[in-house]
Amino acid sequence: MTGTDRATHTPAKASARDTARLAAQVIAPTLAAGAVIRRRAGMALAERYALDRRATSLLAELRGHYGPGPLRLDLAGRRFAVVLQAGDAAHVLAGTPDPYSPATREKRASLEQFQPHGVLISRGAERDDRRAFNEAVLEYGHQLHSLAPRMVRTVREEAGKLLGATTAGDGEIGWTAFRTAWDRTARRIVLGDTGRDDTGLTAMLGRLRSTANWSTAAPRRATLRDRFERRLRTHLDRAEPGSLAAALAATPASPGTDPPGQVPHWLFAFDGAGIAAFRTLALLSTHAAQETQVRNELAVTDLTEPHLLPYTRACVLESVRLWPTTPFLLRESVRETAWGEDTLPAGTEFLIYAPLFHRDESLPYSDRFTPEIWLDGTAQDTEALMPFSAGPGECPGQDLVLLVTSTMVAALLERHTYLPERPGRLRPDRPLPRTLDHFGLRFAALPFRPGR
Repeated sequence: MTGTDRATHTPAKASARDTARLAAQVIAPTLAAGAVIRRRAGMALAERYALDRRATSLLAELRGHYGPGPLRLDLAGRRFAVVLQAGDAAHVLAGTPDPYSPATREKRASLEQFQPHGVLISRGAERDDRRAFNEAVLEYGHQLHSLAPRMVRTVREEAGKLLGATTAGDGEIGWTAFRTAWDRTARRIVLGDTGRDDTGLTAMLGRLRSTANWSTAAPRRATLRDRFERRLRTHLDRAEPGSLAAALAATPASPGTDPPGQVPHWLFAFDGAGIAAFRTLALLSTHAAQETQVRNELAVTDLTEPHLLPYTRACVLESVRLWPTTPFLLRESVRETAWGEDTLPAGTEFLIYAPLFHRDESLPYSDRFTPEIWLDGTAQDTEALMPFSAGPGECPGQDLVLLVTSTMVAALLERHTYLPERPGRLRPDRPLPRTLDHFGLRFAALPFRPGR
């Protein structure tokens, strides 16, 4: 089914009671955890009270009650349609950007805080030009970026410094230490080595993203954004060889593309990638069989050179399936769309809650860590799985992200093993939790000794 085909499932209208339940149990917890930048308190509460499990259970219940079609609801003066069936989700995503635009009202209000010309919130010819530019610089569709040798070297250097500091300290790695190393890695990849220690740039972006969490309820922080953009441009103007900034400078751009305006999203997206990598480490620290598979892969690979590391890469993808770093995929119809025996008006915002499909209980691997599905064709043949979105709006940086995250996981596991502080919640003999608070992860790092 393509984006221009008529969707087969007729929408249903949610009752006032069910609309309130959806707002309280699905939408509000996602916003509380942070839609643009994760909130520590929100994530802790989400894990403690299993809010994602409650959300998916409610959506499955409503699907059984109303049927598989999109569930219409009116909320805060807006028309929404919650997508309840995987085929309908695929239909909407395949219809990007027309008739289902990623540039929803709420998303524009959020992302304009720090990337007013970003591709995600652009429409029409500008969106086409910006999308093509992002694909060119990030080398979408190429699993090994042309800058991969430099990227691999950068990742390994920062992983080594993280482990060195860990050994010199208390022997433990928590999110703060990992995040510091990850941010340095991201700045070096995007801006060059001279951007490594510009924590001020990352802090300014973090403040803008925190404001963006409030979407339409937040005032514009124009002064802060101007300061951030000026600081960012000093790095981009340098176009340090081997960095994405240099690739950006060398890539032809159509008028209106605003190449520097695309970079805030790259820095923003690296945050979610770091969360996925850290969660992957947590999974491998508790799943001995999969950790052994990764180590077998590393043993026959020259890790100083770029390699795909297919099994390690699959582990990262599985981490994103289990805990999507972007729980809601949003699309807004730019015109009236046909659904079964009904139509939905232009301006309807479609809400695709990825955990509902990634953890569908009909999937035999729903709550298990199963990297093999990304290698044997199972995941590719399952339209319910969308770790980097899907269709024409699929993340153009996914190949680059998977290269960097899998390389980081490999570098950390090459000579060390990890003991998590609370291993019980990730035991392979029980269903994995629907929420994993990355802020609360902590590992003891020990030298790896084969055969022991």
